[in-house]
Amino acid sequence: MLGHPGDGCVSLAHRDRPAPGPGQVLVRVHKCAVCRTDLHVVDGDLPESKTHVVPGHEVIGVVEALGAGVDRFAAGARVGVPWLGMTCGACGYCLSGRENLCPEARFTGYTLDGGFADYMVADARFCFAIPDFYSDAEAAPLMCAGLIGHRALTMAGDARRLGLYGFGAAAHIIAQVAVWQGRELYGFTRPGDTASQDFARALGCVWAGGSDTRPPVPLDAAILFAPVGMLVPAALKAVAPGGTVV
Repeated sequence: MLGHPGDGCVSLAHRDRPAPGPGQVLVRVHKCAVCRTDLHVVDGDLPESKTHVVPGHEVIGVVEALGAGVDRFAAGARVGVPWLGMTCGACGYCLSGRENLCPEARFTGYTLDGGFADYMVADARFCFAIPDFYSDAEAAPLMCAGLIGHRALTMAGDARRLGLYGFGAAAHIIAQVAVWQGRELYGFTRPGDTASQDFARALGCVWAGGSDTRPPVPLDAAILFAPVGMLVPAALKAVAPGGTVV
């Protein structure tokens, strides 16, 4: 987690204060969490990154200035800035609620400057109002891991027995939601990763084991957060006939 000096976090890189354009807000960054994608961007693993891009897409801050035409937020509002930074708003994907598939989409901290800075500008349409009951540090991971987890959980339907493959940021957040919903949760980690398996059980999983093992009962659905292709057939074998793999 990045933050300002004195709060136990790494200090943010200094940037000149940019001016928001039409439809944009100027955000003074309070916190910006670190995602694995940020590391890939910094290491040059992803193609077509913005030259000298400022990484960071799990941003929490306060609106300091409004660009022309912005009426969603007022100065002083606390907002979150996620990975999806802007889209065309006119293609079939945008008009059907699937903006993430827009061919003109641009992404915070990758093709747009992100939140590892004192200030950033963001498209107001893609910012979130942040409730006061979340601290900045609690809210920041929700801008990526939380959004991914919630979307995947929704796609899994009302499955009672739910498996989570890859117990990282998204899984550990959404596991808490799934347990609160009364689901029976099964956690899958790298084989031999007993620390992560203990963590999964501590968050309410009724069972946790390696991804190379079968759960003790057939699952109604499974969500794969780990980018490992061989887990797809493993998850298909773990779910009961008619089950869902996301």
